[in-house]
Amino acid sequence: MVYKLVWENLKHRPVRTLLSSLAIGLGVTMMLTLVGVGEGMLREQEARTRGVGADIIIRPSGSSVIGIAPPNINEKLVAWVLEQPHVAQSTGIVIYPLGGVSTVHGVDFEEVTKMSGGFTFLSGRPFKDAQEAIIDEYFAKEKKLKAGSTVKILNRDWIVSGVFRGGKLTRMMLPKKILQDVSATTGKVSVIYVKLDDPSKSAEVITHLKKTLPDYPIYSMDELASQFSVNSVPELKTFIGVVISLSVLFGFLVVFLAMYTAILERTREIGILKALGAGQGYVLGILLRETILLAVIGSAFGIGMSYVTQWMIATFIPASMTQAIVYEWWPIASGITLGGALLGVFYPAIKASRQDALESLSYD
Repeated sequence: MVYKLVWENLKHRPVRTLLSSLAIGLGVTMMLTLVGVGEGMLREQEARTRGVGADIIIRPSGSSVIGIAPPNINEKLVAWVLEQPHVAQSTGIVIYPLGGVSTVHGVDFEEVTKMSGGFTFLSGRPFKDAQEAIIDEYFAKEKKLKAGSTVKILNRDWIVSGVFRGGKLTRMMLPKKILQDVSATTGKVSVIYVKLDDPSKSAEVITHLKKTLPDYPIYSMDELASQFSVNSVPELKTFIGVVISLSVLFGFLVVFLAMYTAILERTREIGILKALGAGQGYVLGILLRETILLAVIGSAFGIGMSYVTQWMIATFIPASMTQAIVYEWWPIASGITLGGALLGVFYPAIKASRQDALESLSYD
């Protein structure tokens, strides 16, 4: 009976119910989208790093585990690494930031092809000329480019010689020597990828390399992959905490305003219930159930809208961002939203439950 009354109350004001649920859902969408973008970009970066086909990565001294590595490694070190036991191949990569999270990589295409197992070109071919570049399908889609198009970066025009299937290292690649010249880092590389003749020897080779190169962070690919998480990026973790706090505040205000106004409109209705014998607990229970139902509907809207944001990102900016659907966050975001909603209804519900029946019936 109580639940039927709750449902009828919400149905009686469909516009308010819909708008309140959508507003609550926006908080859920904010949380799921931000967490999804963080996880999606880290997962994709991990996949592209693994796509190189290496077993070990050597980063420059003082660099973070997954940040953009400056070209501070002497390129002669690449040849030295190749001479070490169990090393089948080594290649140096130059990484140059373009702004935000975008980078361009300078590579020796033949070495990277050999290490990774080859590229699949959807159109065009590998670069041959000094002014040519290759891009992946997502960069091509976002920038509306194709083989033969011209793209301007680093204050130069580059001809797109080919578009390759994504999942290999980066979005855009240039000849290594050319990027070194353009970025004034001749003879330097950002990272060294190492492929072994026996991947099971990774720990042994890493121990050997660290003895000779104590100042260089050296990781196995599995160890590096374990660092691709939101918890490994303090700035992102803090930002997610801020957004969650804003979502709780948003849910609190939305429910507070909606329920406070609804209670004013239902003053006579509450007076009738009290005149019929309803106690404070009964009135309080009705309002709390309404709020919980609003939060549940809003959470469902929010989860659905997170798929919309995923589609929008994949359609309009696939090279800049990637959003994953993080199912573990569905109950977390819904629970946080419910907590904010219950905080919002607390004062209006207490006020309504304490109304005098005669005063409520005489309310105009």
